[in-house]
Amino acid sequence: MSASDEMPREEHAAVAQSGFLGRWIDRFALIPAMGLVVAMLILIQEVILRYVFASPTNWAHETTVFLCAISFIYGGLLCTSRDRHIRVVLVYDILPPAARRVADFLISAVCALSAGAFAWAAWQMVKRAAWRPDGSFHLETSGSAWNPAFPGMLKILLMVSLIVMAVQFVILAINYARGQGMGAR
Repeated sequence: MSASDEMPREEHAAVAQSGFLGRWIDRFALIPAMGLVVAMLILIQEVILRYVFASPTNWAHETTVFLCAISFIYGGLLCTSRDRHIRVVLVYDILPPAARRVADFLISAVCALSAGAFAWAAWQMVKRAAWRPDGSFHLETSGSAWNPAFPGMLKILLMVSLIVMAVQFVILAINYARGQGMGAR
């Protein structure tokens, strides 16, 4: 397929090669994005409470960090579904289409292995953050005065996101190897 035959693609959408999973990830991106808006509103409220009424909360900081962390974690999935991860475009852009297809496959395969390894490492964190030594379930908490279970929840979310990311990279690698959706970039 020549450059003139390339199908137009919405700039902010999952690539065709990401399949159903990529479209699902793309559709739900608004939820963590709204978390950033909520975090901003919480911070505005905290500034008013602290400096106008001299009555700060003990939950605003940890909540905004939690909401922003969710957005950053989901951002990795979104970059994967949109094929916007980091690559050396100086080399990639000069490759002919057949070599790009091979590069896309290799990049996706290596990223799948890496995401899988990181998911396994995240599982090691989750084991310590979600279960007590006696085997009972208890999420790790922050240790602050409010003491929410945000650290444990974030570790679980990170592990799940890395598993989904590994699966997404496998889907991308398979579709690149098959030559499906080429030129949709």
